[in-house]
Amino acid sequence: MSVKTLTPLTTGVDEYNVEKIRKDFPILAQTIHGKPLVYLDNAATAQKPQAVIDSIVEYYTSMNANVHRGVHHLSEVSTKAFEDARIKIKEFINAKSESEVIFTRGTTEAINLVAASYGRAFLKEGDEIILTGMEHHSNLVPWQLIAKEKQLKIKIIPVDDNGELVLDDLENFFTEKTKFAAINYVSNSLGTINDVKKIIDTSHLHSVPVLLDAAQTVNHLEIDVQKLDCDFLAFSGHKLYGPTGIGILYGKKSLLDSMPPYMGGGDMIAKVTYSESTYNELPHKFEAGTSNIADAIALGAAIDYVKQIGLEAIAHHENCLLEYATAELLNLEGLKIIGTAKNKCGVISFVFDTIHPHDVGTFLDFEGIAVRTGHHCTQPLMHRFGIPATTRASFAMYNTKNEVDILINGLKRVIKVFK
Repeated sequence: MSVKTLTPLTTGVDEYNVEKIRKDFPILAQTIHGKPLVYLDNAATAQKPQAVIDSIVEYYTSMNANVHRGVHHLSEVSTKAFEDARIKIKEFINAKSESEVIFTRGTTEAINLVAASYGRAFLKEGDEIILTGMEHHSNLVPWQLIAKEKQLKIKIIPVDDNGELVLDDLENFFTEKTKFAAINYVSNSLGTINDVKKIIDTSHLHSVPVLLDAAQTVNHLEIDVQKLDCDFLAFSGHKLYGPTGIGILYGKKSLLDSMPPYMGGGDMIAKVTYSESTYNELPHKFEAGTSNIADAIALGAAIDYVKQIGLEAIAHHENCLLEYATAELLNLEGLKIIGTAKNKCGVISFVFDTIHPHDVGTFLDFEGIAVRTGHHCTQPLMHRFGIPATTRASFAMYNTKNEVDILINGLKRVIKVFK
């Protein structure tokens, strides 16, 4: 596997200052088992900058009130901050309108919303859904549930030995019965960046709408839903340096307008009688009940922070770390990298010949190093590679080359102890 070398990227007149960035993340200053924390589990969740933490504190100390329902000052201030966050997200992904941006609890709920609402309304017995062989369980299980309920057929685009989708015969996956496609943009297990534009364009030739799972994309790559022309897109705030429990479903207005509500309750209605109800306009039709107001506002603060640094600069920094780590890992005895796609984000998974990933992760923890071990909610993908699990290191804007060196030295000690 060849590894190219990237030079540090400059943003304006200043070089990318990772040490300055690290100071914005208070959790990184702590020690674990007496060792400085080396946090390399960013694909599971990213740490939060002080600006995001301050946003949450400010909401609960100065503006806590329910949104959309009050004429008093606090409710008006809270509503404005909440809707301003929606506008920030709309601009961040370049949606046509903020009415196309729906707040959810995360990627999982967003996908379940589409599967339940669109699936029940528009899919019928015998219809086909296209997924890929590297889907996270959150973009597999919801479609299995609706497929079982509606007697649908799921077709899987295969993954090759490098961890890339086999798209040579993509056209052959589509028939007159194909009615939906749900695709992973970036693999959380392998780091592979999929050619989603090719899948979207091919799907649209057959009038098939496409949902993109962008949970592992939004913190690495710029997303323009209009250029992609995806029909739906889902992501989680906590992977984008924002809070947990908040996420986004983007959907084209024409599709969202045609879909029935996912949940019933307050704020999603226009008129209610004992016999029937009519529903609110978008996006409120899909936001029943009291929203996660504080964390939605804090997600807006996270987007402000990321835009200040620049996604291009962040991606370049992470790719430098990925390429350096890849080269160093390949020098370790008995180690094999799982997922060697040409186009990857800052995720690297590996296995040892004779050492179980859980043993690796436990040993590294005592060195202060946080990595993820297991199947990463992609059990079918692990089965494809004939392994039960991997050790996964994943990078973020605040990780350093020195931390990669600490990881490599920790793995050398793992080899020595278990050998």
